[in-house]
Amino acid sequence: MACRITELVLECRDPHRLAEFWCEVLDYVVLLVEEDGSVEIGPPEGSGSMLPTLVLSLNTDPRKGPRRLHFDVNATDRDQDAELQRLLAAGARPADIGQTGDEPWHVLADPEGNEFCLLRARAT
Repeated sequence: MACRITELVLECRDPHRLAEFWCEVLDYVVLLVEEDGSVEIGPPEGSGSMLPTLVLSLNTDPRKGPRRLHFDVNATDRDQDAELQRLLAAGARPADIGQTGDEPWHVLADPEGNEFCLLRARAT
């Protein structure tokens, strides 16, 4: 048997704000709030989903350089342009990481500047 990813941890200055953002983006819910301020979000309990949870861990140290890991997301029920508008309305903003403009994806940043990409294909 192999391992599977069950949690992704993202250090941030405001776990509650990022939880709100990522819950909106991913249709997740808050599962747990730790005493240290960390917030775990994931698919609603009982959904039967095997998707990993996201732990937003409080860290007030300044970020040093770009992250070596980023999220790619796909719309599930609309086209890429409509999803882009939804993500921007939720608080994402365009990010420039040196792309040419010809890519079939959009590079965005969450409210704390963590880059992620909105891909063209629709996920099922």
